[in-house]
Amino acid sequence: MVGVYLLELAFDGSPDRLALRPAHRERLRVLHEAGRVVLAGPYSDERGALLVFDVTAEELDAIVEDDPYYRAPGVKIVRQEEWNPIFR
Repeated sequence: MVGVYLLELAFDGSPDRLALRPAHRERLRVLHEAGRVVLAGPYSDERGALLVFDVTAEELDAIVEDDPYYRAPGVKIVRQEEWNPIFR
């Protein structure tokens, strides 16, 4: 069943993730155009990011598995949770 999922990332300041960021953002753009990413972006202080997906749990697992950015040095998934928004 399709749901809304939050994915929160933490960055430790390592610059290693930056090499993977352009390809990661391109993946997010494609997913956004397909209606699977609702919102995505870093916090203003660059300590992490929040992504909101409109997918199944299995699709989210596949998205995370297919994108090496989520395993890059300096990137840690700190929260992956289904969310029940009141408005969509």
